[in-house]
Amino acid sequence: MRMYDIILKKRDGHSLTDQEIDFVVKSYTNGDTPDYQIAALLMAIYFKGMDKRETATLTLAMAKSGDMFDLSSINGIKVDKHSTGGVGDKTSLVIGPIVAACGVPVAKMSGRGLGHTGGTVDKLEAFRNFKTSIEEKEFFDIVNQIGISIIGQTGNIAPADKKIYALRDVTGTVDNVSLIAASIMSKKLAAGSDAILLDVKTGSGAFMKTLDESINLAQVMVDIGVANGKKMTALITDMDRPLGYVIGNSLELIEVIDTLSGKGPEDLTHICLELAANMLFLAQKGSMDECMEIAKQTIENGMALAKLREMVVAQGSDGKYVDDTENFEKSEVVYSVLASMDGYIYKIDTEKCGISSVILGAGRNKKEDAIDFSAGIILKKKTGDAVKLGEEIAVFHTRSELLAKQAESLFLESIEIRTEKPAPEKLIYAKVTKDSVEKF
Repeated sequence: MRMYDIILKKRDGHSLTDQEIDFVVKSYTNGDTPDYQIAALLMAIYFKGMDKRETATLTLAMAKSGDMFDLSSINGIKVDKHSTGGVGDKTSLVIGPIVAACGVPVAKMSGRGLGHTGGTVDKLEAFRNFKTSIEEKEFFDIVNQIGISIIGQTGNIAPADKKIYALRDVTGTVDNVSLIAASIMSKKLAAGSDAILLDVKTGSGAFMKTLDESINLAQVMVDIGVANGKKMTALITDMDRPLGYVIGNSLELIEVIDTLSGKGPEDLTHICLELAANMLFLAQKGSMDECMEIAKQTIENGMALAKLREMVVAQGSDGKYVDDTENFEKSEVVYSVLASMDGYIYKIDTEKCGISSVILGAGRNKKEDAIDFSAGIILKKKTGDAVKLGEEIAVFHTRSELLAKQAESLFLESIEIRTEKPAPEKLIYAKVTKDSVEKF
């Protein structure tokens, strides 16, 4: 079997056999196939697609390329959550502590930034000395002791996905349903949780731009999970605007801490409570209404914020960051972006907004790039807000004025100002389970 022939077969629009897919995954994981051939195959898959069988086979092959976690030593129903990625999406860092504070163990593996979207692991590493790579026993011990641990994908969990994930990020092959579903679900199957909640983003800042595309992705992933004995639910949430008011690693951690303190943005708080309630429901903590109430209580009584602090300390950082966000490192340059006319923020191209933050240093152009944890964007105005000519609409944090000026032109392209006010947008569009699609 030759990789060359497999590339040609997919390029010409044919389905790959299970044996061919297994060969691709094993040979790339073992280092027998070079990046450039896998990049060619990924591009062929991007344009020609994969059918349900191919997608399922790819998912299982990637899951089995490394260790399959056994979480039986952790007490209780283990519920995992995954977002398909968005701009300003720091939901895992809010809902994890909420759910753990309600007595449901959170043993979570997360990814790094991909394309214009941020990654949970990158954000956590903005807590100085926070360990996102720890041994399995320590990971389990932390969860058993304090109820929550969030780590990066280990070298032994779906190593095939880890390699392919990094390659997709720099070859323009991110937003493909089969590749996204296989990447997400391979890690989730290998991670060993009993139930999985999916947060599937839709809109200009998501990989899936339309509601139908997002529902399709959710159904593919729910089907994969159910077929492998997992309880599954997916929520389709908005990404036609950044989530919250900040984009960038340290800046987003500050917003997480504000949200867990009861002072967070309304949109972020609303979505996080819905996600947390659904996780608690999957963990059989009560009805949806009861789960929503206990989630709110953990913010009101301070237990969720305390749980975040426990995790930060347990994984090697310092609780001082949670106690006082002024302890986070500051950017050398703070740069104001001004409105070009009077009117209303009518629309935000969230993808361009995310790319602007990457230019500032908050993300990666190449997989080897280092991140400037202090870099990012603070939005002063969002969709629907009134603005005046010359009014500050955003503040850039970066290491040089040159980067700020480079990001400014693209950022201004992402902001559409009109004289009329836009209609309000939904935050949650649909709920997908194995039995139904409920649109809101």
